[in-house]
Amino acid sequence: MDLLCILSSLLISYLIFKIWKRIDSKRDQNCYILDYQCHKPSDDRMVSTQFSGEIILRNKHMRLNEYKFLLKAIVSSGIGEQTYAPRLFFEGREECPTQQDALSEMEEFYIDTIKKLLERNKLSPSDIDVLVVNVAMLNSTPSLSARIINHYKMREDIKVFNLTAMGCSASVISVDIVKNIFKTYKNKLALVVTSESLSQNWYNGNNRSMILANCLFRSGGCAVLLTNKRCLSGRAMFKLKCLVRTHHGAREDSYNACVQKEDELGRVGIHLDKTLPKAATRAFVDNLKVITPKILPVTELFRFMLSLLLKKLRGNPSKGSTAVAQAAPKAGINFKTGIDHFCIHTGGKAVIDAIGYSLDLSEYDLEPARMTLHRFGNTSASSLWYVLGYMEAKKRLRRGDRVFMISFGAGFKCNSCVWDVVRDLNVGESLGNVWNHCIDQYPPKSIVNPFLEKYGWIREEDDHDTFKIREEAM
Repeated sequence: MDLLCILSSLLISYLIFKIWKRIDSKRDQNCYILDYQCHKPSDDRMVSTQFSGEIILRNKHMRLNEYKFLLKAIVSSGIGEQTYAPRLFFEGREECPTQQDALSEMEEFYIDTIKKLLERNKLSPSDIDVLVVNVAMLNSTPSLSARIINHYKMREDIKVFNLTAMGCSASVISVDIVKNIFKTYKNKLALVVTSESLSQNWYNGNNRSMILANCLFRSGGCAVLLTNKRCLSGRAMFKLKCLVRTHHGAREDSYNACVQKEDELGRVGIHLDKTLPKAATRAFVDNLKVITPKILPVTELFRFMLSLLLKKLRGNPSKGSTAVAQAAPKAGINFKTGIDHFCIHTGGKAVIDAIGYSLDLSEYDLEPARMTLHRFGNTSASSLWYVLGYMEAKKRLRRGDRVFMISFGAGFKCNSCVWDVVRDLNVGESLGNVWNHCIDQYPPKSIVNPFLEKYGWIREEDDHDTFKIREEAM
């Protein structure tokens, strides 16, 4: 009898130990954001609408209609007068860039951000265990990740990932790589470096499907410090709750929606196809189908299912309402029951409007994305972190809040993730917030471009639908 009791006690103890060990190992797999640093280029790289017009005029291949089309795109995009561009644009060399121009643009970004981030957190470059770099439009040898390792003299055993051609959704992809590494390796520090290279990617032709990209993208970037160290969880800003990636590359129309190609005269640019809005909508809907059950309460999911059932029992809606729904579909579910803040990729005014309509968001919810687009423009994959910085600078983020990040990219991809705010975030303690110098000026009374009033013809409808179709999906 005593032996049986001993064996039973040992078995129970073993089971308790295995359960505790599994729970404990899960805690070491958590992905935290310790800190992040967005890049603010120097003021001598600041771009106004007038200067943008001057750059466009330097393109000798462009006719008057194309010039009017581009100026209309600029003043209607929601981009303000204080965004930034690479230095060669101010030197008048955008049509003849060199490899060194692109590398210098990237060096100026990563030397500034990584240095500030490490110094603020009292870390040495040798403390970094994982490095993930994503810059879509620059592929150099050695890679940008190798250049960063060389500049900061990082360790020889550092785990390195260098991503290219992932587009505006690459930040979430980089976080996903780090998250999966953290599942295997304990007590690690990871550095995600995200930016876009514009120096060598100016299109100097007159194909309307390719010149629009010249107007919308601006210089920027961000370095993000992540960890799964339990001892640092108290210092963390955010904890990753879930992440979902959707890739529609198998669909021909989605795959061809956004492609780098040559025009009929051999000039390279980014072609934005008319199928882009549909491709983006499909990817967004499929992404929401997966992530929604992970982030919303059961009561809201039940309410949504019940409302769908009632709609089916009542029969199909009228043709008119169906047409409206197809043009701008609403999710029909209240995301605010599980999400407090919406961090939307600043692909353009129409992108922000469309997501806001689909998720039934208020102007308060959309303000961070709109203001980021106005102040910094579309900085590609790094734009999400500028939006997050705005929320922090406005002291919106409180412990227990949830932040929903949504991004789109060529391929075609829609990637999203949700972060739990670990502690109250006050701008005073984040001295490196890129918004600190101007947050009191936002939101301004009006973000209407001054040239919209200056040139009356801008308000006129374009004879072609190119602008309307493509700007909606940037």
